[in-house]
Amino acid sequence: MSQREEFVRLVHQRRHPITELCVAFGISEKTAHKWLSRFHEEGVAGLADRSHVPHLAPHQISSRVRREITRLREQHPSWGARKLRALLARTSPEITWPASSTIGELLRREGLVRPSRRRRASYGAPLDSGLTIARAPNDVWTTDFKGEFRLGPGPYCYPLTVLDAQSRYLLGCTALLSTATVPVKVVFTRLFERFGLPEIIRSDNGVPFASSLSLGRLSTLSVWWIRLGIRPERITPGHPQQNGQHERMHKTLKAESTRPPSANLRDQQTRFDRFRREYNSLRPHEALGQREPASLYTPSARNFPARLSAIEYPAHLEVRRVGGNGMVTWEGRKFWLTRALSGEDISFEETEEDTWIMNFGPLTLGTYHPPSNIFLPETCWKKDDRANS
Repeated sequence: MSQREEFVRLVHQRRHPITELCVAFGISEKTAHKWLSRFHEEGVAGLADRSHVPHLAPHQISSRVRREITRLREQHPSWGARKLRALLARTSPEITWPASSTIGELLRREGLVRPSRRRRASYGAPLDSGLTIARAPNDVWTTDFKGEFRLGPGPYCYPLTVLDAQSRYLLGCTALLSTATVPVKVVFTRLFERFGLPEIIRSDNGVPFASSLSLGRLSTLSVWWIRLGIRPERITPGHPQQNGQHERMHKTLKAESTRPPSANLRDQQTRFDRFRREYNSLRPHEALGQREPASLYTPSARNFPARLSAIEYPAHLEVRRVGGNGMVTWEGRKFWLTRALSGEDISFEETEEDTWIMNFGPLTLGTYHPPSNIFLPETCWKKDDRANS
């Protein structure tokens, strides 16, 4: 119900097309107009939850081994012999399935395999990049935009994807019309409400995850994450291999749900939803021992708060609020900080005479020297808060 109220509020603000809001909230335009009609007729009470009809898509198993193998391959043309065998063995354990090599030979004889060039691996797992190793679900979520593509003769589609690093569970794949902050924030709100809060969200350095011209490359979105107790973590610019498993998922996403592109955003989202269900609950993953991500993922125990509470600082610290233009006022004098922290409270802690360390929650921003009115940026996570930020 809170999502419906937020949707109605954003529609009435008239800042974003209703089509884009529908995609961000994961609803059709028909459902959107139904919500708006109920709100106009009954007020907030008209947005109360209604019953939902469950969706079932059971997989039918053929009794003939050869026919079942070729049929499954035709359904999943990008799957290899080992994935096909893993799924067949899991869904029909009473049948003795041939070895993966035999299945591969059968696929070649049936003309269901196209020869491809072997390519030597160029990158390994970075050990000295400072990136966090995910040891349990929700330790690290990774996020990115799959490269934009045009929907037929219409607008461009920007797929926003979010993946749990430990279980490979695809938390969300949403077709958006842009990389604007508001629709992305709406998508993450829905994910947080459904799956809880992760410890870390890893991204590249593009908008809206980061801003190259901002202090510490902070963005409005990453500041919101920090307020929620989530630590933004960024890969090194120009090194997408540091987010390798996310990029690998994008390769499969592109092959199975974007070629050819759909005619409109709604149809494309339907394909993304189908891909997500299959990726999580059906497709065997070699990195997981041919298990599916849904068998490993569990939601976070950290719930999304109904209201964002203010950051609490120790009483001995000086607290100032960043202005809407990114300026900070200290004893009548102003200095520039960053627009990303507009409206946020920051603390000042005196370390020596006329030298103050500035913090935003668990993040150290830099030092300020009042006599010269000079701010020296030096953004880093406070050591004692890094593990809990």
